[in-house]
Amino acid sequence: MSRQRLRLVFVALVLLAPPACAQFTDPRNYQNTPVGVNIIELTYAYARADASLDPAIVIGGATLNLNQGAITYYRYFGLFGHTAWFSPSLPLAGLNGSVPSFNLSGSIAGAGDSSYQLALLFKGGPALNVKQFAKYQQTTIIGGSLTVTAPTGLYNPNKILNLGSDRWSFKPEFALTHPFGPQQSWVVDAYANCYFYTDNTTYRGMQVLRQSPLPGLEGHLSYSFNQSVVGSLDTRYSFRGDTFVNDVDQNSSQRNFILGTEAIVSVNDRNTLNFVFEKAIVHQNGPSITGFAVRYQYAWGGGYK
Repeated sequence: MSRQRLRLVFVALVLLAPPACAQFTDPRNYQNTPVGVNIIELTYAYARADASLDPAIVIGGATLNLNQGAITYYRYFGLFGHTAWFSPSLPLAGLNGSVPSFNLSGSIAGAGDSSYQLALLFKGGPALNVKQFAKYQQTTIIGGSLTVTAPTGLYNPNKILNLGSDRWSFKPEFALTHPFGPQQSWVVDAYANCYFYTDNTTYRGMQVLRQSPLPGLEGHLSYSFNQSVVGSLDTRYSFRGDTFVNDVDQNSSQRNFILGTEAIVSVNDRNTLNFVFEKAIVHQNGPSITGFAVRYQYAWGGGYK
C-alpha cells in the first residue's frame, strides 16, 4: 500500500475511536478498513458536568470536574466476508466537586467501568487485505455495533461520588455512512442507538435504581481538508431514560441535545492526534456537560512497515 493511501486509511481509522466522556459516536466510525490493522489509543479528557463517568445518572445541583485517561485497543478482522472489529477500553479517572443539596464536597480517583465493542459492516464494507484495499473505493456503508459496559469501576454504595455505576449497560447502534463531493472529501453519517441498563441494587445504600432505555439519534458532517487533516461537526439528540428508585418514578425523563466538533491531524502513517470538543445545548434531566478530549493513536499490522 502506498504511503498516501495508507495515510488516508489511518485518518479514517482514528475517527473510529470514541473519546472519553463523549456523548456521541465519532464521525466516519463505520468506514471500511483493511483487516489485520491494530490500534492502541491513549486519551485524556476533561469534563465539567453534573454527572460522573455514567452520563445517564445526573446528580441534581452538583458541580463536578472530571479528569479522565483511557487506554483502548482496536483489532480489525474479517467476519462472514465483511469487515469487523473488536475494541476493549479501560478508563482511569479523577473526580472532584461539590453537591450542595447533600452539603458535601470531595474527590475520588481510580478505575471507571470498562467497555467492550463488537462492530460489523453489513453492506459496502467487504473484508479486504492490504493489497485488495489499495483498489477499494469508499462507498455508502451500512453497519452496526454492540457496546457492553461492565460494572468494573470503583463504586461505594454509601457515597454520592463514584467512578463506577454498579450496573451493566448495552448499546446497540445502527449506522449509515455516505461519502460525496469532489474526491469524496465530504462524509455524512447518521446513527441510531439506544442504551439499555440493568438495575443497580445498591444505589445509595440499599435502594434499587432502575432506568428505562435511553434512545439517541446522531448526525455528523465531516470534511477532509487534505490527506492529513479532517474536521467535523457533530450532533446528538437523546430522550426518555426515565429513572425509578425502589419503583418510585423520579419524573426524570431526559431530553438532551449536544453539539460538538473534532479535528484530526495525521502526523504520519502510524501516528495521529485527535482533538474533540462538546457542549450540551439542551439538558433536561440530562448531563449539562462541557468538555474536551485529546487522543493519541498508534497503528500497526497489515500495510505498516
